[in-house]
Amino acid sequence: MVQPGDWFDMDDGSAPTSSVEGAATAPVPVEGIRGRLTREAPLAKHVWFKSGGKADWLFEPADLDDLKLFIERLDGLMPVMALGVGSNMIIRDGGVPGVVIKLGQPFTNIEITGETTLKAGAAAPVSMVARRAGKAGIDGLSFFIGIPGSVGGVTRMNGGCYGRETCQVLTNCDVIMPDGEFVTLTNDDLQYSYRHSALPDAAIVVEARFEGFPGDPDVIKAEMDRISAQRKDSQPIGSMTGGSTFKNPEGHSSWKLIDAAGLRGFKHGGAQVSEKHANFLINTGDATSTDIEGLGELVREKVYAHSGVQLEWEIKRVGRP
Repeated sequence: MVQPGDWFDMDDGSAPTSSVEGAATAPVPVEGIRGRLTREAPLAKHVWFKSGGKADWLFEPADLDDLKLFIERLDGLMPVMALGVGSNMIIRDGGVPGVVIKLGQPFTNIEITGETTLKAGAAAPVSMVARRAGKAGIDGLSFFIGIPGSVGGVTRMNGGCYGRETCQVLTNCDVIMPDGEFVTLTNDDLQYSYRHSALPDAAIVVEARFEGFPGDPDVIKAEMDRISAQRKDSQPIGSMTGGSTFKNPEGHSSWKLIDAAGLRGFKHGGAQVSEKHANFLINTGDATSTDIEGLGELVREKVYAHSGVQLEWEIKRVGRP
């Protein structure tokens, strides 16, 4: 039996039939599993805010087959959540129930597949996708350079910036559904809307394919340099943050509404509204996730009182309060 903090690393597949048990959860069969399975795993180091509690279980699969087998063995016994680079997420202080799936190096491949097409693993940073596309003369994906997320994250959330969104360049993606079925979903299947897709919460994106259009690598690089410089000048790069906090309401910019309510620099516990960009919250050093989420709710209340506009969270908030 796995004890708190232990993990299985069964590269040769020779481990005996066993199971693991988490507090208040059903047993998890691990026969044949080659990846790393950790009980009561701290998650703060995996998210940009550097705050939050533990996962009941954290599974880091050895490869796609290992992930498929694990989900099959799990057989719906407990909740499952995929975790990317954690750039747009609050992990609540009570931790995450069930199993958190963290895709690593085996899911970071990026491959040019045609004159204007490429595919990438879910754990690949989309900034790297932008760079590979640019060098190959594939235009239309330059905006990815401004998103500090993974392929899986932007596929799920229709990530975007500077007037472009994932739905404009994604053709299809491979997904392991909550019941363990491996499916390929088209752009239409995902039913994209602003920062949203139809993917179930427990679905795990493992690979996505994108299409741009022919372009000059030098021109594409210049555009990416422009986006990177604009992001550096306007956003709190280097801070413990979570990206854009609130969606832009129809006809409004969230940062302008927050600014108009006098909230730039506003603090709550160890959390603060960024003085550089009002739609970013930052951990000043010792903030809890409760501080950060509480600050966000205070901002929503004060903006509504000032302008009558109800801000909606863009940052994903998960786990137990």
